[in-house]
Amino acid sequence: MSTDDTNNKTDLIIGRNAVAEALRARRAIDSLLVARGEHDGTLGKIIADCKKRDIVVKDVSKKKLDFMCGHQNHQGVLAQAAVREYSSLAHIFELAQARGQEPFLIICDGLEDPHNLGAVIRSAEAAGAHGVLIPKRRSASLSYAVGKASAGAVEYMPVARVTNIALTIDELKSKGLWVYGADMGGQPWCSQDYTGPCALVIGSEGRGLGRLVKEKCDFIVSLPMKGKLNSLNASVAAGVLMFEVAGQRAGLRPPCKPSGK
Repeated sequence: MSTDDTNNKTDLIIGRNAVAEALRARRAIDSLLVARGEHDGTLGKIIADCKKRDIVVKDVSKKKLDFMCGHQNHQGVLAQAAVREYSSLAHIFELAQARGQEPFLIICDGLEDPHNLGAVIRSAEAAGAHGVLIPKRRSASLSYAVGKASAGAVEYMPVARVTNIALTIDELKSKGLWVYGADMGGQPWCSQDYTGPCALVIGSEGRGLGRLVKEKCDFIVSLPMKGKLNSLNASVAAGVLMFEVAGQRAGLRPPCKPSGK
């Protein structure tokens, strides 16, 4: 077993009693995995408790549970622990207000690599962002691998889970935020004014920004690519953009005027 595999095992809470006790203790739970067709008795109560706490519940095959648990007796259920509790969008705005700053958010549109998400959280904390938003599904979550990749930044950077990224962008825009999506074919990244309330949207490793998410953005910004490759690692691109925002907000260079909403 590799080191990564060993670390991943610390995420797992296996069996009905263990999961029930973790819920009673208010432990941070990322998701609940349940064997298909086994929703009766104590398992039904566990599922109901998870739904009340807005914990993602996934129906999976018994074979997958066997594999994940190393063929331990899982009794049809396991929980994946989170390295810390998720925050809320309201809390992120409260944090910006408490600091006397315009809100600065990072939206991850389907980053699935925990090392990328951890690196984004680390850069966000260093650049002075107020929070990171991730979708509930088809995304890396606050696993121990993410916590490790963040080098401890996950302890300080609020991370909120949202049901729908596109609808969340609408909500942010209604609160006065400008939304900048990172993708190819956009305006130069440094030509925008990021000093007001803003959110940066970073796409997934493979497909970039989703079509609807891209359409919701006020601006699409791009980094210059001078080599043979046509894209950067998602967390690297995110870091460059975040520190452009940080630099403008610190007055290190005069911001440009936005070209219009």
